Amino acid sequence: MNHPPVVLASVSPRRRELLRQIVPEFGVVDSLATELHDATIPPRRLCELNAERKAWAVAERYPEHLVIGADTLVFLDDEPLGKPADLDEARAMLSRLSGRIHRVITGVCLIQRQAARAWMFSEVTYVRFRELGGADIEEYLSIVPVLDKAGAYAIQQEGHRIVDKVEGSLTNVIGLPVEALKAALERW
Repeated sequence: MNHPPVVLASVSPRRRELLRQIVPEFGVVDSLATELHDATIPPRRLCELNAERKAWAVAERYPEHLVIGADTLVFLDDEPLGKPADLDEARAMLSRLSGRIHRVITGVCLIQRQAARAWMFSEVTYVRFRELGGADIEEYLSIVPVLDKAGAYAIQQEGHRIVDKVEGSLTNVIGLPVEALKAALERW
């Protein structure tokens, strides 16, 4: 792939691991952009707007680089489930997801400010949870730290305990749709 130096506008270890699958060398900068949590904005657009905010915040400081911003949210019906504030909220989220299908959407924004180029897209994956009882939820929460995870779960950590089926990109559920991002970088 022939593109300028890449900067990931995220300090997420999961996103770094996933990006490394397609871009061997890149910088990492924490985007201090404030995320929107507005349920009146359509789900895909909400994730794209948050990714754009993150990417622009970093592109201001690195105009010659190709900056990648991403935002992943879990949507039950059309309600966004972000990161739980505490374990009580995590329990409530997992209980609501139990036995149901939800969407995981990641918005991605690529920006090279100096070249006045930007590209946004989003990926949707459908995830069906197993029926979870209180003991299942407590066991999962005792094993997996979930307070920094949208929807209060990490499919890559003990996901078999809570997830029944995934339709679509697994890497999208983890936090970065590698296949779609690779295609976007090749088109760049």
